[in-house]
Amino acid sequence: MENLEIRRFEAADRDWLIEQHQVHYAREEGFDSSFGVLVASIIDDFLRNHDRACEAGWIACQRGQRLGSVFCVRSDEATAKLRLFVLTPDARGKGLGREMLETCMGFARAEGYKGMQLWTHESHAAAGALYARNGWTLVESKPVVSFGKPNVEQTWAISF
Repeated sequence: MENLEIRRFEAADRDWLIEQHQVHYAREEGFDSSFGVLVASIIDDFLRNHDRACEAGWIACQRGQRLGSVFCVRSDEATAKLRLFVLTPDARGKGLGREMLETCMGFARAEGYKGMQLWTHESHAAAGALYARNGWTLVESKPVVSFGKPNVEQTWAISF
């Protein structure tokens, strides 16, 4: 993508990122407002407590417009967790998701993590396909009712 910048997440990105998750997942997945509350709590915790030495978030921008996000946070000493991965509808299908995933995974490797994990829903088929194409393995799948609807939670993992 021309004029693309993937920069570090800043506190000024907070409200935009929460809104992107709320709007996207309400429209695309039928999630209720509890999803936005969860996203806000994850972001606020990151802003208050993240360890800059081993955790980071990124925002993809083009000509000053935000297009997406991805975060790498510590799960334990050996494992990083991928979080808050979202792309705006206009940014999808152009290779940006792969680039953002590679940015996050490259950071995790460079920081000495031995692998990564993530939590998502089966309904995010495009994301699941992206993870599988990049070496991730689906390690758990279970039916749940979350964010106001039945769904299937998935845990994906990769070792480096």
